[in-house]
Amino acid sequence: LAIPGGGQDSPTRLTTMETLGATVLVCTPSYALHLLQVARERGVDPARLPVRVTLHAGEPGAGIPSVRARIEAGWGARAFDHGGMTEMGAYGYECEAQAGLHVNESEFVAEVIDPATGAPASEGELVLTNLGRLGSPLVRYRTGDRVRLARSPCGCGRTFARLEGGILGRLDDMLIVRGVNLFPSAIEAIVRRFPVEEFQIEIFRAGELDEVRVLVEVDGGADGARHVQDALRAGLGIRMEVAPVGPGSLPRFELKARRVVRR
Repeated sequence: LAIPGGGQDSPTRLTTMETLGATVLVCTPSYALHLLQVARERGVDPARLPVRVTLHAGEPGAGIPSVRARIEAGWGARAFDHGGMTEMGAYGYECEAQAGLHVNESEFVAEVIDPATGAPASEGELVLTNLGRLGSPLVRYRTGDRVRLARSPCGCGRTFARLEGGILGRLDDMLIVRGVNLFPSAIEAIVRRFPVEEFQIEIFRAGELDEVRVLVEVDGGADGARHVQDALRAGLGIRMEVAPVGPGSLPRFELKARRVVRR
């Protein structure tokens, strides 16, 4: 039984899940985290609900260890990544080992190329050819997704190509800050290690260069923000401002999150 949630607000969806005893939650990683906050505000412990599996697509997140850990801890369930797109179809799934996306090579041909040269690469842009969609075939379709091919076999025993960490980010999301290439997913991987309810990445011009400021709804206010800032500098090798903001002041997202804002 699939329970439709379209047209409902978050509290109504949560009530429906409670009433009908939903065992699987399918949504973006951002919405899974947002629904946890809604549950807490209503005095509901999501870990006591029947949900045993959460399945996520639409944005990087479920493949980021710190994000996955927060989802699993909050829901008391196992979180799995899923890969697909409207024009190509569902091409990837995560197995019980949770070690990255397996490409369904029975239906798709997967390649990874250097986006600048087109040469084969172990990390770069994912290129797909679908084999079973007679109505809309795509041959060597450049997805714009940045991935990394796993070289070691998966513990589950499957031999399909495996993308470590799932979708690492969108190539067109890359930020260049003082000559350093940064992806929003790399920032999120560090931010989510801390008790941050929501965050936003601001890009602004300082003279001739782009700079980055990260706004965080974090426990501990200025002290909490300083800990996040120190971790970002240590993990990414670049200094960026991290500023605390009030609880509930940043936007929430039910579909794909848009956390990068240019000022």
